[in-house]
Amino acid sequence: MQVLQVQLEIRPDPAEVGRARSWARSRLAGSGIGVDEPLSETLILLVSELVTNAVVHTGCPAVLRLLLTGVSEGPSGARSGTVRLEVADVSARPPAPRHATGDETGGRGLELVDGLADRWGWDAEGVGKRIWCELDRCGAGAAGDAASRGRDAAVPEFAYGVG
Repeated sequence: MQVLQVQLEIRPDPAEVGRARSWARSRLAGSGIGVDEPLSETLILLVSELVTNAVVHTGCPAVLRLLLTGVSEGPSGARSGTVRLEVADVSARPPAPRHATGDETGGRGLELVDGLADRWGWDAEGVGKRIWCELDRCGAGAAGDAASRGRDAAVPEFAYGVG
């Protein structure tokens, strides 16, 4: 199985979120995932959310990793495989999912990750943690929205220890 892994070091600066999106776009395009594919757009949104969380909530440097596993072209020309995003930081504080209400401007990030990713979770890593999410690329028409993967409209409860 072929695995491509690339990573980007992130400074604790909100401007890094835009840099992380640009970096991820170029890496995805280089791996054959077109910038106009729904999968690519979903991955960029997930990068934005995870990097924003690291920058805003930890104030520590972080590392963004992009892992593409088994991305191959099938007999019909359809591509399949898994794309995994990871953001590792040195803060031992676990993610704290919230449920934003009304006009609140924050608190939706991890709910968004939960709704868009096929799987997500977090693991302790050294003195810090690694928050990750995965999207499956199943055929040429794989879309990055929850409905295309048979998800319920409701966002399930956050479960620690997923992974």
